[in-house]
This record gives sequence, structure tokens and C-alpha cells, in this order.
Amino acid sequence: MPDQTKRISGAVLRVQVAAGSKSEHAAVVLQTESGQQYILRRPGGNAFRDRVLEKLVGATIVGCGLVSGKTFIMDSWTVEDNHD
Repeated sequence: MPDQTKRISGAVLRVQVAAGSKSEHAAVVLQTESGQQYILRRPGGNAFRDRVLEKLVGATIVGCGLVSGKTFIMDSWTVEDNHD
């Protein structure tokens, strides 16, 4: 079975997702250079509010993890550039 782990780099942003649904909320996303957006999650992390991921907003990262649909479940990451 091939390794399902992916490395994805991009900017961490906060954007509204699932507009007009019960699940609408401000999510932390990873936006790649090509414009692809993935909602960021951590294994075992809260789906709607993860303070660890919220601290990455504004940074450029390289994350490692699994892609499931539009969600990137990161188990590790490296901050490339932080604009605190």
C-alpha cells in the first residue's frame, strides 16, 4: 500500500467555510501557491476551534499529514515564515 502521507506548503489563513449551513464557521485553512485551500485539523484536535492551529494564522508552513476531501489532517509541520 502506498504511503498516504502528503507534504503541503502554503499560507495559513482564517476564512469562513460552509457558508449558509449549520457548520458555517471561521476555519483555519492552508492555502497553497496554486490557490488550493485545505481546512486544517490535527489528529484528536477540535474540528471547530483548535488553539494550536489558530496560532499558525499568518505563517507560511510545510505540513505533513493526510488529505481527506478538503481537509488536511496534519500530524507535524514546520513554520517557514511567521508574521507575528
